[in-house]
Amino acid sequence: MARRKKVYEGKAKILYEGPEPGTLVQYFKDDATAFNAQKRDVIEGKGVLNNRLSEFFMNGLAQIGVPTHFIKRINMREQLIRSVEIIPLEVVVRNFAAGSMSERLGIKEGTPLPRPIVEFCLKDDALGDPLVSEEHIIAFGWASQQDLDDMVALALRVNDFLSGCMLAVGIKLVDFKIEIGRIWDGDFQRLIVADEISPDSCRLWDIETGQKLDKDVFRRDLGSLADAYTEVARRLGVLPTNVTHTTKPTLIN
Repeated sequence: MARRKKVYEGKAKILYEGPEPGTLVQYFKDDATAFNAQKRDVIEGKGVLNNRLSEFFMNGLAQIGVPTHFIKRINMREQLIRSVEIIPLEVVVRNFAAGSMSERLGIKEGTPLPRPIVEFCLKDDALGDPLVSEEHIIAFGWASQQDLDDMVALALRVNDFLSGCMLAVGIKLVDFKIEIGRIWDGDFQRLIVADEISPDSCRLWDIETGQKLDKDVFRRDLGSLADAYTEVARRLGVLPTNVTHTTKPTLIN
């Protein structure tokens, strides 16, 4: 598919005009960033792995009735997606204490939470994507109360699906973040899962060893990020089962 006009470029992806009205082409880059892009690197093959993993998760969500922006994979780095109006919030679901929650509340990393906790962060790189309350969201018009109720319901359904996928292959879903967008059918609005779901946006720990298989490998200099993502893809069947994280794989078409 011929590349079209660039619409937006973020830290890990580029959006181009799609071939039909209401569509976009989402390109996955090899760039890795952390600490609000203060730490940067290029990890060969990362974009390919995230493209395939996000395709896997989006297709799985569609099969259980969770609406997403994903239409189809175009090639190893690009997806055809629906154009949506992104709600300017990151929706974070936490099953275990880790990262900023542990820092804020002094809870030891890995502590199981009594139930999944949903948090909202304002999408603003200049401010460091600050945590915001539902009161802030409604007062400043970022989303309505009905939107928030629907977003929490969507996020918890995604959590159930991802937790089951990961548990089946020996991985603990510690937490994850998603973005949610609005699509319109005339005057009727629907909320759908957008952006991506990949190890870039999840914390994934091996159940037996506690080994990190997510972007914390890059954040904390724990080894090869490509190896970690390859291991996740191998376990989920996105890679051939005989591939190990120490080999450079050929992805299944």
